[in-house]
Amino acid sequence: MTTGLAVRTDGGVRWLTLDRPEVGNSITRAMQRELIENLADASSDPQIRAVVFTAAGERHFCTGPNLRDPNMRPSQDRVAGDAARILRTGSQAVVSALLDCDKPVICALNGVAAGVGASMVLACDLVVAVESARLIELFVRRGLAPDGGAAYLLARKVPFNVAKRLLLFGEELSASEAHRIGLVNEIVADRAHLDALAAEWAQRLSDGPTRAIAAAKAMLNQALDVDRAAAFHTEALLVEQVAGTDDVAEGVAAFTEKREPRFQGR
Repeated sequence: MTTGLAVRTDGGVRWLTLDRPEVGNSITRAMQRELIENLADASSDPQIRAVVFTAAGERHFCTGPNLRDPNMRPSQDRVAGDAARILRTGSQAVVSALLDCDKPVICALNGVAAGVGASMVLACDLVVAVESARLIELFVRRGLAPDGGAAYLLARKVPFNVAKRLLLFGEELSASEAHRIGLVNEIVADRAHLDALAAEWAQRLSDGPTRAIAAAKAMLNQALDVDRAAAFHTEALLVEQVAGTDDVAEGVAAFTEKREPRFQGR
């Protein structure tokens, strides 16, 4: 039985597609678990060198949790800690899996991303979007506190007062505005161009030095959370690890031989 997540591998690229367009690609607990498992698998599989995260259809990327799934909402008895447990093992775990994936994750944003859907977009490393896409921080509209790492992610990606405006007013961002403030890397006209650009970027990453890219991602993710001494310590450790890879030897050889490098991700 399908969980609603379509998975395929094309060359060195793993494509993860939320595939429930009839319900706005709203996410269930089973989809969350499969996302986490596939991102962990992409991290550990040397054959996978980039990930594309997208959704089916042309209207919605993800409209948030599917509350018809009983595993996505607290019990009616309001057991103490129930909501926190569901959040920690669900939305927060998915966002962490996207951030912690060793391989770079490209979001191909095909439509509306609301609530935790927007948080999943913000947790990706690169974002390409269609012109009609929108990000909606709708928590306050429902009387909810922000979740899925929304405050953590926004505070690191946009000016602080912009993050406050988005969360306190439950504001909606068009693709063009998200691009203007740096939440989206590129905008394209339609779905066909979206898939083509995501595939092109994923292939460029897949052809690159995978361990060096993983190190760069780790350094950037840590940079805003630690002081300079800790950042430099991590940098030195990762440089040491990457220095002995075959790709570094290939990069040096290609430079001396005046040719393009042929990285193998090792």
